[in-house]
Amino acid sequence: MNKSMKEKVSEGEWQARVDLAALYRLVAFYGWDDLVFTHISTKVPGEDNHFLLNPFGLLFEEIRASDLVKIDMDGNIVSDTEHSVNAAGFTIHSAVHSSGTHNHAVIHTHSSDGVAVSAQAQGLLPISQTAMVIRDECAYHDYEGIAFNHDERARLVSDLGDKHCMILRNHGLLTTGANCADAWLRLFFLERACTMQIKALSGGSKLNMVEDNVIELVSDQGQMASDRGIGGLAWPALMRKLDKIDISFRE
Repeated sequence: MNKSMKEKVSEGEWQARVDLAALYRLVAFYGWDDLVFTHISTKVPGEDNHFLLNPFGLLFEEIRASDLVKIDMDGNIVSDTEHSVNAAGFTIHSAVHSSGTHNHAVIHTHSSDGVAVSAQAQGLLPISQTAMVIRDECAYHDYEGIAFNHDERARLVSDLGDKHCMILRNHGLLTTGANCADAWLRLFFLERACTMQIKALSGGSKLNMVEDNVIELVSDQGQMASDRGIGGLAWPALMRKLDKIDISFRE
């Protein structure tokens, strides 16, 4: 009898697979997916050279823990799978995973509002509390075309620096975390801040701008730069939500 994926991997890897599958389902639930064309990844615990990525061709809403593909930092598939991975996904995620201990989980989206803000010259504006909390955590990376060129990895890492989020100009958004929960919470704030900005700018009224000292205060109060488990409070509730909707992500 063939072993299931859960029986083939370590307990730590299986938990990472479940958490990553949950991230895919959450991005789909909130409408931030783009058919099969973006990607989310997490490092395999205890295996610094390996990370998990979505199989190219599956919708985020159908991804299960056992579907995820394990690859190394050179792009080689090292798990038992019939699937391939997105080449651009490998370029972006291998770069970010190599750039620091807080980058164990990486989310990349092409949401409508995220791309819209990425195309605006001023980037993310501090016009909402949500934006003020996340704004100082955002780096920017200029568009270089679809990320097939591995030489771009060095520039991605350089532009990200010590930040946890990046607005890829004319392209989309990227968030990182020490775990899936932290990367998710940053994405949630960044995506919502972008939506608020697009709605505010489309309203036609003059914007009410916040004083610089208040912007700085709110940024400090938000503590989105912390590595001390910022997503942990919301994550169990999100898992309960997913379990009520469709528990198959755990398979």
